Amino acid sequence: MRILGLDLGDKRIGVAVSDALGLTAQGKKVIKNTSLDDVITELKSLIEEYTIDKIVVGLPKNMNGTLGPRAEKTLVFIDSLKEKIDLPIITWDERLSTAAAERTLIEADISRRKRKKVIDKMAAVVILQNYLDGQ
Repeated sequence: MRILGLDLGDKRIGVAVSDALGLTAQGKKVIKNTSLDDVITELKSLIEEYTIDKIVVGLPKNMNGTLGPRAEKTLVFIDSLKEKIDLPIITWDERLSTAAAERTLIEADISRRKRKKVIDKMAAVVILQNYLDGQ
């Protein structure tokens, strides 16, 4: 069972995919978040390419566990996704996932310019890997 992990942002969406056994997450790409139709087309292509069975979307909760404006936008996106894609779509608490991804990239001595290009993909990896580890 392969799982698609998403880190939803206003400008970019990080994408990760699990291995076939559901043990590890690998970063695949960053999708420009230009229009919902374009994003869904790209996601459908990835779902077919990797034979995806489930989608995990990072839900950005506040530190106290409440849902803020960013989380509300994410839930609206998920509702739209559910209308177009017939797969189970679940949310996963993504608090501090971008910070964890940033730390990993800094520890790997990746330049600031290169980090900016891959941070969303790395955040998707962190979200999906945390989900996989929690199962």
